[in-house]
Amino acid sequence: MAPSRDSNVKGESSQVSYKKTINTKTDSIIQNRKHANDIFDVIEYLQSEKEKEIIFATNACSRIFCELLDRGDLYVGVLPKEEDLMHGDRSAEEKYQIFMRHRYNSCVELLLENIGHEAFQVKETSLCTLMKFVAAEGKHPLQNLDWSEHYNFPMELMLALVKHLLSEKEDMSLLISRFQEFMEKDDVRYYVMSSVRDNITRVMERNKRAVIPVYQNNVFTLISTINIPSQASEMTNVIVRQETKHEDWKAARLKEHKRAFEQMWLVFLKYKLPSSMYKKILVILHESILPQMSDPTLMIDFLSAAYDIGGAISLLALNGLFVLIHEHNLDYPDFYKKLYSLLDPTIFHVKYRARFFHLANIFLSSTHLPVYLVAAFVKRLARLSLTAPPTALLIVLPFICNLIRRHPSCKVLIHRPSAAEEPCDDPYVMEEKEPAQCHALESSLWEIKQIFLRHYRSITIQMWPRLP
Repeated sequence: MAPSRDSNVKGESSQVSYKKTINTKTDSIIQNRKHANDIFDVIEYLQSEKEKEIIFATNACSRIFCELLDRGDLYVGVLPKEEDLMHGDRSAEEKYQIFMRHRYNSCVELLLENIGHEAFQVKETSLCTLMKFVAAEGKHPLQNLDWSEHYNFPMELMLALVKHLLSEKEDMSLLISRFQEFMEKDDVRYYVMSSVRDNITRVMERNKRAVIPVYQNNVFTLISTINIPSQASEMTNVIVRQETKHEDWKAARLKEHKRAFEQMWLVFLKYKLPSSMYKKILVILHESILPQMSDPTLMIDFLSAAYDIGGAISLLALNGLFVLIHEHNLDYPDFYKKLYSLLDPTIFHVKYRARFFHLANIFLSSTHLPVYLVAAFVKRLARLSLTAPPTALLIVLPFICNLIRRHPSCKVLIHRPSAAEEPCDDPYVMEEKEPAQCHALESSLWEIKQIFLRHYRSITIQMWPRLP
């Protein structure tokens, strides 16, 4: 049944009513201090059950408090308790400033609460208004500037905002995506990184280091898209413009940005993560994380922990270690031992089989690898091939051929006389975890011959002539 004309009129009247009320009170607050108490009514709308009223009131609060900040009408310094206003010899001007500063604080608290509102438009409007307050407070600080590290950036407000963005119970990825445009500002990015680092420590320690999937996913969503400028000359985009140039202001120094980025990631990664998150991090590690760190080798603990998870995660972790070894001079003697241990029968049946052999080919591409090491990989793969499915042989047999071709010293494995027959006592020790102790160089590749003769002639007939 269609709504009656009367109900439509009432709806329009109600809409006009709240807008008119808020606009009238907003104008009166800004224009005449005698109407300061009207601010209670405007702020009350921030707790309305109607989304449109909250959004309209949020925009009104933005207008009111940005104007008051610009005029210097909010109390600066340690804020006295409101109940103390009736006592002491304070001027009317000071009483007004203290009163409005308390209202401003109340407004900020409600806007922070609305970051968790069920309606995205309310979240977004609250977020944008809070960032306007960040800019306004930066221009007109509410604290006496008696310290040098943060200058006039409103660090406390940023800490509170980050805390609410990184919810422990609600997926905030959509709002975080909206927030990312603000992190294009160099000073915002720097203080967000510092705030995230402190927040992670506080939340994870409070929860006794337990995995918190929703929270940790929110953190990852926020920090995974942070990009540090490549050159100091690019760092000119700020939300809080300093009146004078401060050479020691950390937010203006590329080195400090990299340090903050590094500390943020290291704190995040030192706690246990949801299993699904390891892969997300390892996928972006090489291009998005390591290049922006001051000392990429500090990632070794995370990569070692990731390797222990097993499966595709272990392979990706080894890829990260390989990058650190070859691009950042990391000394990691156990690298090839760990790669060797991944060679088991399951490697032919996993979804990431092709990726494994692609990366293994890269890992074993150096012609400076000791012959015993390459021989160990060749022999182990040959032994595993005896029970591999035909489709896997199309990958592993060319892989073995290429290893021998790349490392001619391994030809002894195919030119040894015993290679033509299966020996009764192969010296190779399949169960040995240490490549140097498995005696691969004393053995032969009789397995390849057996595959050719016994089972997979149609597959291997193209592979066997390619052996060096």
